[in-house]
Amino acid sequence: MKKYNNPVGVSRFTGLLLISPFIAGSILFIIYPFVCSFITGLTRYDNIHSPEFIGLENYRKMLTDRSFLKAVGVTFRYTAIFVPLKIIVSLFAAMLLSVSIKGIGVYRTVFYIPSILGSNLAVVIMWQYLFTRDGLVNQFLGILGLSPVSWYGDKHYTIFIIVLLRLWEFGSTMIIFLTAVRNIPKEYYEAARVDGCGSIRAFFSITLPLIKNTVFINVILQTISALQEFNAPYMITGGSPMKSTYTIGMLIYDEMFSYNNAGYANAVSWILFVLTAAIIYIMFRIGKKRSDLL
Repeated sequence: MKKYNNPVGVSRFTGLLLISPFIAGSILFIIYPFVCSFITGLTRYDNIHSPEFIGLENYRKMLTDRSFLKAVGVTFRYTAIFVPLKIIVSLFAAMLLSVSIKGIGVYRTVFYIPSILGSNLAVVIMWQYLFTRDGLVNQFLGILGLSPVSWYGDKHYTIFIIVLLRLWEFGSTMIIFLTAVRNIPKEYYEAARVDGCGSIRAFFSITLPLIKNTVFINVILQTISALQEFNAPYMITGGSPMKSTYTIGMLIYDEMFSYNNAGYANAVSWILFVLTAAIIYIMFRIGKKRSDLL
C-alpha cells in the first residue's frame, strides 16, 4: 500500500494530531459554553435550585422589560456616537504619526500607552476626578467663561464621559491605520504634488480610497466592541443617572450576579449576540454593494 506523505510526517492523521489541542480547547471553552448558554436561556434558573424549563418565556419578557429596552437604546446610542469618533481620531493620529522625522518612534509609543493602561482602577479614578463638579474639565470651561457642566448629574452629558474614555484608548486602531497608510507607495503622493495636489486633496483622493478596506475592518471591530461595552460605564457611572449609561452588558451582569436570574441573563446575552451578528451582516452587505459599485 502506498503511504500518504506530507511535510510533517508519513501518517495522514499527523495534521489532525497536531491541531487536536486546539480542537479540544474549542469544544471545551467555546462550543460547550455556547450550547449551555442557549439552553440556560430557555430556563428559569437562580444559580441555586435546579433549572426549570420555560421555553421562550425569557425572550417574551424582554418585549415588555423597560430595563432591557432602555439598555438597548443606550447601547445603540453609545455605538452611534463612539464608533465614528474613534475612527476619525485614530485615523487623524495615524496620519500625524506617519511622517518620517527624528524620534517618531517615541511619539508613537506615547500615543499607544493609553491603550495599554485601558480602564484600570487608577485611570477610572483619574477620569472621575476630571469630570467632577470642581474637576479639571469644569475648571477649563470656567477659564473660557463657560458655566460648569454637571457631567454625572445630567443624563444628556454622562454618556460622553464613557465615550471620551474609550476615545483616549485609540492606540490599537491607530496602529492598524498607521500600518495601512505607511504601505501606500510614496510615488502616488509625489505624482500628486507634481500635478499641484495639496495635502487635503491627496488625503481624500489617494489615502482614503487606498485604505478603505482598513477603515471598514476598524469600523467592524469597533462596532462589535461598542455593542459589548461594560467595563467603562460599570466602573465610572454604574449606569447612572436614570440608567442613561446602562448598557446591555451591564444588564446581563446585574441579572446574572445581582438578581441571580441566570436564565434571563443568558437569554439577553443571546439577543446581544444576534443583534451584533445582524448588524455586522448588514454592514458587510452594504460594504460589498459599495465595492461592486466602485
